[in-house]
Amino acid sequence: MGVQFCKDGHLIQIVIEDYEEITMMRKKEQQKKRENTKNGKRERAAKKIQAWWRGTLVRRTLLHAALSTWVIQSWWRLTMDRLLQKKRRAALIAYAHRERAVVKLQSLARMWRIHWRYCQVLNAIYVIQHHWQCHNCQACALLRGHCVVTATHLQFHIEIINP
Repeated sequence: MGVQFCKDGHLIQIVIEDYEEITMMRKKEQQKKRENTKNGKRERAAKKIQAWWRGTLVRRTLLHAALSTWVIQSWWRLTMDRLLQKKRRAALIAYAHRERAVVKLQSLARMWRIHWRYCQVLNAIYVIQHHWQCHNCQACALLRGHCVVTATHLQFHIEIINP
C-alpha cells in the first residue's frame, strides 16, 4: 500500500498492492532476467562463433586469391622469360647469318682480287715469253722469273742468265 502525491500537491493517488502478486511478479522478473542472461550468454557465444567462422571463411578466400595470384604471376614470368629467350636466340641466329655472309663476301672479294693479279702476272709472263721467243739469242741465255702477289701490289722479277 502506498500514497503518492503529485508535484503540485493537489492530486493524491492511493495504491494498494497485493503482496502475493508482487512476489510473483518479482519471481517472474528474476526468471526473465535469468533467461535473458542465459540467452544473452548464448547469443554472445553464438556471435563469437559466427564471427570466428566468417573470419575463417574470409581468410580462406584471401589465401585462395593470393595463391591464385601467385600462380598467375609465376606463369606470366615464365612466359615472358621464354619470349625473351626466343628473341635472344633469334637475334643470335640473325647475327651469325650476317657474319657468315660478310665473311663469305670478303673471301670472294679477296679471291677475285688475287685471281685478277694472277691473271695480270700470267699476261705479263706471256708477253715476255713471246718477245723472248722472237729474240735471236734464244740459245745463249735463260730466263729466271720470280713473282710475289700481295693484296695491294704485284712484285715481278725476271733475270736473264747467260750460261
